[in-house]
Amino acid sequence: MDNGAPGFIYDAMTKDTDILIAGGGLNGTTLALALASAGFRVTLVDPTPEEARSSDTFDGRGYALALSSKRLLSALGIWKAVADNAQPILDIRISDARAGETPSPFVLEFDHAEIEEGPMGFMIEDRFLRRALLSALAASYRITALSGLCVTDHTASDADVTVTLSDGRTLTASLLIGCDGKKSPTAIRAGITRTGWRYGQTSLVCAIEHEKPHEGTAYQYFMPPGPLAILPLPGNRSSIVWTETDETAAQISALDEAAYLDVLRPRFGAFLGAISLAGARFSYPLELSLADRLTAPRLALVGDAAHALHPVAGQGLNAGLRDVAALAEVLTEARRRGEDVGRADVLSRYPAWRRLDISTLAVATDAINRLFSNDNPILRLGRDLGLGMVGQFPGLRRGLIREAAGLTGELPRLSRGLPL
Repeated sequence: MDNGAPGFIYDAMTKDTDILIAGGGLNGTTLALALASAGFRVTLVDPTPEEARSSDTFDGRGYALALSSKRLLSALGIWKAVADNAQPILDIRISDARAGETPSPFVLEFDHAEIEEGPMGFMIEDRFLRRALLSALAASYRITALSGLCVTDHTASDADVTVTLSDGRTLTASLLIGCDGKKSPTAIRAGITRTGWRYGQTSLVCAIEHEKPHEGTAYQYFMPPGPLAILPLPGNRSSIVWTETDETAAQISALDEAAYLDVLRPRFGAFLGAISLAGARFSYPLELSLADRLTAPRLALVGDAAHALHPVAGQGLNAGLRDVAALAEVLTEARRRGEDVGRADVLSRYPAWRRLDISTLAVATDAINRLFSNDNPILRLGRDLGLGMVGQFPGLRRGLIREAAGLTGELPRLSRGLPL
């Protein structure tokens, strides 16, 4: 975290800020903190009004953070503020299932004890993570946060990028970073196109309270319409990510709370006892959407602005945080060498680092969803046997656990828990 220690000597006479970030969600806020910790002056522009950003009401949303994401937050000094409200994921159980039936006996189980690093991930509620990030943001003198505003235009030159805000102000920076979602206006203005498709599926997201303890176990049931994830939250509560076809999801979303639970129960089962809803309900249409480029003149894309993936592997936020770690390291190392961080040759190092991971995740999540989101009896038998066989090979199983924990590949310093 930015602790006020002296950083770099800036050429403050020519630019209003070093780096301007469009979008103040989790990725944008974390990136601002990472860059500030390395000595950059950062301006964060977020369309969400300040009062809406700081709500402390439990609304049912939670995130599965891989161990590498937890390490990043630790390196930035954020984790200590959320640790008491985080639920370690100690076990993951994956199997085929149908509504109203006992899950398949062929189960792939990931036990955190099989790797020496500890829990492979943690569940954290949105309200706690967001509050910790906003508190750190307010404490950093290198970050200027502008709430209730958006970037409406930008123009890149050889020397800088000029950004126009919705209140008419213009600001200059060395670099503009788009953290403004999968329909990123920043990317659109830069002429960056996207590749992808809709899945015809919608994820229904909520939280539930249940009678029996979950013991830190996450469940992934592959149902014919799409996966059902049951993710442990602190106490006798779990986060639900429940995928149905678009048409069915729309019908379920329109139901009242009692009817909604009546539809969920036969899919959920009785292994955690009686269940009830906790917090609000959400729905998210699913698609694969990849930016064809991660950079443009004086511009880079991070998180959903760069890639929106199927949630089947729970890697959306984790992939965005790996973007944050990689880009922050690229820019920090360039600055230390005296390079202009907005130049094309510097920015090219970011996609060179991230493209393989993004492409692999996109292919893997797409393939898993297509293989498992159906009721074809031949495919069902093959994938059940496959799940059972993978579980018989400890080396392969440990490799998959490390992959789920975000511990594979060339990890940036922050993802290893090291400062920039």
